Amino acid sequence: MSRSIWLVIPTFNEAGNIERAIAAARAALAEVADADPHVLIVDDSSPDGTGEIADRLAAAQPAIEVLHRTVREGLGPAYLAGFARALERGAELVFEMDADLSHDPADLPRLIAAIDAGADLALGSRYVDGGAVVEWGLLRRLISRSACLYARTVLGLPVRDLTGGFKCFRRAVLETIDLSTVRSHGYVFQIELTLRAVRRGFRVVEVPITFRDRERGKSKMSTRIAIEAAWRVPQLRARR
Repeated sequence: MSRSIWLVIPTFNEAGNIERAIAAARAALAEVADADPHVLIVDDSSPDGTGEIADRLAAAQPAIEVLHRTVREGLGPAYLAGFARALERGAELVFEMDADLSHDPADLPRLIAAIDAGADLALGSRYVDGGAVVEWGLLRRLISRSACLYARTVLGLPVRDLTGGFKCFRRAVLETIDLSTVRSHGYVFQIELTLRAVRRGFRVVEVPITFRDRERGKSKMSTRIAIEAAWRVPQLRARR
């Protein structure tokens, strides 16, 4: 019997990437024998026409759906809205993946394989053996590594790539970790979800991936996102 698998992709100004990302993801998931794959694009009213492109793709393919949001609130709220829709539709596995092709869609079946081998949360990791980051400068590499080390140290977690956003969740994980109380907006959202999964006793497995810098469009990283992570991580440690 086929499993309902939902790939949630938040977008803001990704008109140059979204079609290629969706096509590659659908091709990869088609290789999974027991998959009933769906793609949910969560667009925060992109002014560059991303939402219109997504609507066109959805009109041509019943397995693609678009969730339009009128307010840009950040990565966390976009994913939470996407998770709620996917669970409502009966998703058994739920993916996170960036729209800019920094994550290779060809790795989607590898994350499913980790779930099938016993993981509750499979995390595409840049910082385990076999993982890599290419096309980043030294400063950006240092900032990313330092952020992960900071979060690991403060939270006492064994996960090496805490800020990674390429993930596959079993439905039970998202139903158990109380998504209604998640308040993180930027990349600390990724830290918080992994922390909650670990604290609830779920098995988190890191799958090595190669992360590539985007070719088109602009990064969503900002000073505000970095500041949120700096103060939210100690707060997460204090909350149980």
